[in-house]
Amino acid sequence: ATVGKLAGRERAMKAGIGSAEIQLRDGVIVAALVAVNAVGDIVDPATGRVIAGVRTEDGKGLADARTMLRSRPALRQPQRGGDLPAMNTTLGIVATNATLTKTQATRVAQIAHDGLARAILPVHTASDGDAIFALATGAIAGTVDADLIGWAAAEAVALAIVRAARAATSIAGYPAARDLK
Repeated sequence: ATVGKLAGRERAMKAGIGSAEIQLRDGVIVAALVAVNAVGDIVDPATGRVIAGVRTEDGKGLADARTMLRSRPALRQPQRGGDLPAMNTTLGIVATNATLTKTQATRVAQIAHDGLARAILPVHTASDGDAIFALATGAIAGTVDADLIGWAAAEAVALAIVRAARAATSIAGYPAARDLK
């Protein structure tokens, strides 16, 4: 799993798998497990700082995909992913101990995508195949606020993505966030 491929794979970085959980006041737990393999940079939503992604040409720093995107022309013949093959997929699962209907689980998964947008920039490109699935154990019975659980799921997804970038270890040609100063 790698991230930051806007300038090609030679300037990308290693990512991986991250997890996080949020416990709500009434004992409802919402957890996320995310495998991070994205075209975009990983941004810490708490600071807005890029922590992994497109490296500078010398490979020693972060270029910041947001800056790169602002300098690109928008009016051109669209190409599916340009030179980036559609082999980038960030997959996640969110789970809760609450009881959800099928409709509520779908809604939670939809809202959880907000976590991708908070921590991966850009996200949902033509070269990405992002997906999040939701499940509920039903350990806590009762009617729930699916929007609140969805919000917690989005928070957990964003945190899991950041953790995936920070926990990654480098492999040949792909340094990890911990390797950059």
